[in-house]
Amino acid sequence: MDSGAWLLFLLSASTIGHLRSEPMLRLPSEKEIPSDYCDSWRLAVETNNAGAWERVPPSCVGFVAEYMSGKRYRRDCDVVGKLSSAFARSVELVGDGRDAWVFDIDETLLSNLPYYQEIGFGFELFNETSFDNWVKLAAAPALPSSFSLYNELQELGFTVFLLTGRSEYQRNATETNLLLSGYKNWERLFLRGSSDQGKPASTYKSEKRAELESEGYRIHGNSGDQWSDLGGYAVAARSFKIPNPMYYIP
Repeated sequence: MDSGAWLLFLLSASTIGHLRSEPMLRLPSEKEIPSDYCDSWRLAVETNNAGAWERVPPSCVGFVAEYMSGKRYRRDCDVVGKLSSAFARSVELVGDGRDAWVFDIDETLLSNLPYYQEIGFGFELFNETSFDNWVKLAAAPALPSSFSLYNELQELGFTVFLLTGRSEYQRNATETNLLLSGYKNWERLFLRGSSDQGKPASTYKSEKRAELESEGYRIHGNSGDQWSDLGGYAVAARSFKIPNPMYYIP
């Protein structure tokens, strides 16, 4: 065996010995997860510390189901709504119709909880066909705290825009659902057109907000359940994140 081959043999043996001496890395089992882990995971999601994630961890499905179906979710949304209202009332409106507020739709104005109850509260991966069928029903109820804020903003004199990641072919179903849920008198509803398909939500929504600013609108507030609803550029003076531990949209 020449010196090069011998050196390669020694290195391989050393590596194998090292791997055998080190314990395998593994995720904690169900029994090892602390009882309050899922609450901490939810906090990481809401603060965007979790980064991109695909589905609710198996060990947290029950927690998310209880949270979304219970009083705590409604209370958390109410707090966001009241803080949004307090800010809105502090804004000195010019009164020229250009003082704007932007709303997302899904899990912001409308709640798709009846749909997500049937697919594991975010444990199952998103299925576009299944969700499209749900959208066609136009059956999503209004999120109470957002409904109250929406009406108050219009009474205060804000011009309201709706900016959703839904596609243009869903316009009729979306408008019908909004009207049936009590929403009315929005200024414009933005949906993804053919040129918007495939864009990250943060890019698409930033572009639409920039369009509004180019038209002379002052975006004072923005409400959404995803960080991609709120960040990017052409951002609002104040953005308000509504809780949603069921799914993540980049």
